[in-house]
Amino acid sequence: MRGLYAIVDVELLHLCRVDPVAFARAVLRTRPAALQVRAKASPAHEMLGLLRDLHPLCRQVGVPLVANDQPELAALASCDIVHLGQADDSIARVRRKFPRLGVGLSTHSLSQLDAALAERPTYVAYGPVYSTHTKPSAGPAVGVVELGAAHARAASAGIPLVAIGGITRARAVELVGSAEAVAAISELVPRRRGPKPEPVEWLHAVTERARALHDLFSGRGERLTHRAS
Repeated sequence: MRGLYAIVDVELLHLCRVDPVAFARAVLRTRPAALQVRAKASPAHEMLGLLRDLHPLCRQVGVPLVANDQPELAALASCDIVHLGQADDSIARVRRKFPRLGVGLSTHSLSQLDAALAERPTYVAYGPVYSTHTKPSAGPAVGVVELGAAHARAASAGIPLVAIGGITRARAVELVGSAEAVAAISELVPRRRGPKPEPVEWLHAVTERARALHDLFSGRGERLTHRAS
């Protein structure tokens, strides 16, 4: 995994009056390392429908599709990976139920990271590196120095690390070498300059924002591959 770990935050896009599929198409033009769908407040059938809409788009460009939190929906939609938080199902339990599904895990301290690495996930996410308004419950910022320590441990275990939390294009520069990929949510969403964004120009700006982050970390464009359990 190298490059941009792009997150389609359905609630944020609804506030912006933007179609999540159109947004995802704009991001996928950069062929990011992965595309995660995050829909915390959406009914299960709506998230499943969105995952199924995005699955062929991701498959067409070779980008892994990740479902946030819900392994059952991830399996039903033929996602590549499910992303779990510390309060979600264990990696072992998800693997028993869905052996074909890759599993990523959020970690917020070095002790959580060590426990996660022992489970051999597809990747680990670490942060928040900076304070973030997108997920207020994420906890205090870990900072760049601690991210570097986390990356050293993950690299020693041979598991990709995704930096998460408050990452902007300007901040991402100082994270090169301390993560294989960077997760972004609000940084991919351009500010509106009027009551309603012009669709073509706005989506072009989404692509350019995604490309700027992806190019910092992508190297030769290596993609995340399913790590067999």
